Amino acid sequence: MKKKKIVIKIGTSTLTSGTQRISYAKIEDLARQIVSLRKDYDIVIVSSGAIAAARQYVDLSGHTNYADSKQAMAAIGQPKLMKLYDDIFESFGLHVAQCLLTYRDFEDVTARENTGNTIAKLIEHQYIPIINENDTVAIEEILLGDNDKLSALVAGIIEADILIIASDIDGLYDDNPHLNPHANLIEVVNNPDEIRKYAHEKASTLGTGGMTTKIHAAEICRKHQVEMWIVNGGQNNFVVNALEGNIRFTRFKI
Repeated sequence: MKKKKIVIKIGTSTLTSGTQRISYAKIEDLARQIVSLRKDYDIVIVSSGAIAAARQYVDLSGHTNYADSKQAMAAIGQPKLMKLYDDIFESFGLHVAQCLLTYRDFEDVTARENTGNTIAKLIEHQYIPIINENDTVAIEEILLGDNDKLSALVAGIIEADILIIASDIDGLYDDNPHLNPHANLIEVVNNPDEIRKYAHEKASTLGTGGMTTKIHAAEICRKHQVEMWIVNGGQNNFVVNALEGNIRFTRFKI
């Protein structure tokens, strides 16, 4: 039986577990889940966190509002982030490969085809692609989206079955749950246009994404016939629990 393909997008806020440092435990949680899922699913990870990883080693706080300084931080942090993935995943018997992309790679037909072929070949040889935007030459992720759009484009190019976006809340609500304790979780969305008015943002010092970028990602997924889920990545076993229906989350239907 052909395996289903899942893209897991894990952002900075999830990787740091609300702290200023990358959480080893969260990467271990992700690896543990992949071990339990790999018999039935091929997994691709789109991971933010390079700048957060760099902050553990260098302080450019006087310049971090400027895109070029953030690009430098990303250049410092990206190999350190990948080393964390490599060391932790190897301890679970998992092999990883790094793919750095820009949005231009999806606009050019040849580049898009080559990218898809590379990811497919890595999966064939049982390597887990870990994808991030190449922030040294592109600044879209730094300024705008925390890889939400990138993960949707990746899901489309590999014809994934599901894109799971790990968030710091359970999904999309009809009001800001951080301000309104009576806000209701929207569990099923049939058309992203219907819920745009419910997208409320919460300030973050680490991640750059918000619900608006996630709705944009859902639109891209819908175009490519990929179902998208927003799941609380702060919970342990969040991917497995979502697949088994043990937790509530937001599902964007196709």
